[in-house]
Amino acid sequence: MTISNDARARIKSVFEPVALAMGRAGLTPDGLTLIGFSITVAGAVLIALEHWSLGGVIVLIGGIFDMFDGTLARATGKVSRLGAFMDSVFDRWGEAIVYVGIVVGAVLAGHHRVPVLAAAAMASAFMVSYVRAKSEGLGFTAGTGMAAVGIMPREIRLLILSIGLILTDAPNIKALEFALAIISIGATITVIQRILHVRGQAKQQSTVQPDQNPTAQ
Repeated sequence: MTISNDARARIKSVFEPVALAMGRAGLTPDGLTLIGFSITVAGAVLIALEHWSLGGVIVLIGGIFDMFDGTLARATGKVSRLGAFMDSVFDRWGEAIVYVGIVVGAVLAGHHRVPVLAAAAMASAFMVSYVRAKSEGLGFTAGTGMAAVGIMPREIRLLILSIGLILTDAPNIKALEFALAIISIGATITVIQRILHVRGQAKQQSTVQPDQNPTAQ
């Protein structure tokens, strides 16, 4: 399962009226980025306090806010490299804080498998982002092309993790364990898919063109 850039654009267009309303209320794209991050941090704190389901709902709401900042920037012509940088940094930061919250909550509750699975999921998730950032920094798959490569981009990881948290209660944490395992496996597959994608591009770029110079007589 992948989300194409066209599908991603259609989904974000649904949020455009809400984003524009927020803009009319005086909010800026960077402001929405910070609001979404703050909501995510609040969800992580609830998770650390073992309020798994409520924390999962709040984390999902924080993730939805990620749709608003970029949508507002594009709709109002305020797209900038700084805004893209801020969005990406706070997305990764928020994702890390959620996993830390999961580890803290699991340790306090005495669930020994969850911290290991959370660490594996976070490592795999961050490798997905790193592969994209590194490839784009080296000139491969410019723009948002890499976002559509792989079965588990950030949107899918967020959805799976939120569902796992929402379905988790204090004595039974199997749903969260399952979600973390799926993210670990799916994100690892995504990393491999992106590596192969870049490898294919590198081969195309390094193809030796036939010598166009006339042969000396």
